[in-house]
Amino acid sequence: MNKKELLKRLSDIEWDDFEVKTANSELPKNIWETVSAFANSSGGWIVFGVSQKGKKFEIIGISNPEKIEQDFVNILRSRTKFNITITPECNKYLIGGKTVLAFFISSAEKKPVYFNSLQNTFIRTASGDQRATEYEINALYRDQSFGTMSSKPVEGTSINSFNKASYKSYREYLKRMVPESSYNALDDDTFNQKLQLVKAGKLTYGGLLLLGDNIEIQNHFPDFRVDFLEIPAYSYINAEPRYTYRVQEQENLWEYYFVLFQRLRIYADNPLYIGEMGIGYENNKQLDALREGLINLLSHTDYFSPMKPRIRVFTNRIEFENPGALPRPIDELMKEDVSVPRNPVIAKLFRIAKLCENAGFGFDKMLLWKKETNKEVLFESTIDKTKVTFMLKEDKVDLYKNNNGEDNFYQLENNKYRLYDKEHFLNNIVSESTGIYVKSAPKIQQENNKETTRKQQEKYFYNPDNKLHVGRQTKKNERKQQEKTTRKQRESNIKQVDKSTEIRNFIIKILKLKSNISTHEIARQLGVTYGSLRHHLEIMKKENLIKRDGADKGGRWIVIKK
Repeated sequence: MNKKELLKRLSDIEWDDFEVKTANSELPKNIWETVSAFANSSGGWIVFGVSQKGKKFEIIGISNPEKIEQDFVNILRSRTKFNITITPECNKYLIGGKTVLAFFISSAEKKPVYFNSLQNTFIRTASGDQRATEYEINALYRDQSFGTMSSKPVEGTSINSFNKASYKSYREYLKRMVPESSYNALDDDTFNQKLQLVKAGKLTYGGLLLLGDNIEIQNHFPDFRVDFLEIPAYSYINAEPRYTYRVQEQENLWEYYFVLFQRLRIYADNPLYIGEMGIGYENNKQLDALREGLINLLSHTDYFSPMKPRIRVFTNRIEFENPGALPRPIDELMKEDVSVPRNPVIAKLFRIAKLCENAGFGFDKMLLWKKETNKEVLFESTIDKTKVTFMLKEDKVDLYKNNNGEDNFYQLENNKYRLYDKEHFLNNIVSESTGIYVKSAPKIQQENNKETTRKQQEKYFYNPDNKLHVGRQTKKNERKQQEKTTRKQRESNIKQVDKSTEIRNFIIKILKLKSNISTHEIARQLGVTYGSLRHHLEIMKKENLIKRDGADKGGRWIVIKK
């Protein structure tokens, strides 16, 4: 930090990594709390010779800078005060004839960092120092094994602890999707050893979590799960109902990945483009960004924490939140693209399957979301958790069946969802071709016109025939026009619903004639995009009209509807 940067910091309001102290003639008594907090967090600057009153800073200088600097550095390096040796970066500035000292305390590799006793462990929250709780201290201890636990063998396990179906699925996926991989030619024993799935006849933590049997996983990770909730509001408080969808528990992380990824498809636009040779291809950049967020969560979760990894889809955002802090500050990781995953075994298994980036944390891939949607991607890392938030392009309206088997529709109003019947939905909500997820509707016409006063309604205006009408006649004409528009809109929406039914009936006819037909061929015959067809197929499977038997390649469709 140079003099210019220091002066800029002093002119700004509150920094998480910046603390000023007067220290005119001696070290402040509470300085050790700040040293502990910075060392346990992402590091930060301590500046002596500056006072702060509210949001104002005043440079008062230090009367004996050499003694202050020597006393401070000697204590940090001697280990008489702290449990580890701390080596600060020291800078001296002369501002307005007054001496100011600045010390940078780096984030410690070995944590927790405390002075005198473990109870004096501090962390940085907002712009203040807080005594760490027992839970936070335990999280700091777990961070000491960052990057090592996933390759350690799990006592009491063996190769029989694999989930056989998941193990087979992974190897088949690798052969099908990455046929050039050298791992495909290996026998199971060699494969397990090279990828550190097994050590000394025991599954490693990474192998157990990714491909293990759920009963065996639960023995070592009680209440193992990855939560996925779709919440019809901006927060839990305003959600009615609490959630509209929740992913069921899966065997292991490999099974969780595919279930979660398929659900995330709903929130990504994959437009179809036609190439120079007339061949269609989809732009999957939005989906790739969400996939990277999912892999990031699974690879960097602290599975030994009582907190569980979770994905929450709110009205305006998708949150990927996992227990466990990042190994370095986010801005540093983004600059250097450092590849230091918390669970290297899990990360490598996803990488060789080409499901994620080969280096770094995939920040660049996730930031494609902002480029494609013009919505922010937010990163947050605290002492015990990491969160990546994707802001959504549009709000969402949910449809689900009520107790009578009828369709209910929820429209967002004043940060809460209000229940409407189908007629209101068709009259007032702009429907998409999907029929399930629709753009948030414009307000009811009456709401839009609240600010229109009686006086404004009775103003004169010219009609297309240049004939003058007074307000009351105008109001009558407007009402007729509105009724006509509403009727046309209702008819248009009903036609859209009818069109969806017609498409799905046609799909059933095609599948009856040729059960092993590819989805691309069905889309071509229907004259619809591949993405639109996939949506129809998902709806038909949910409505128990059809089901898939076998893999995407080599499987077949079964028509359930009689």
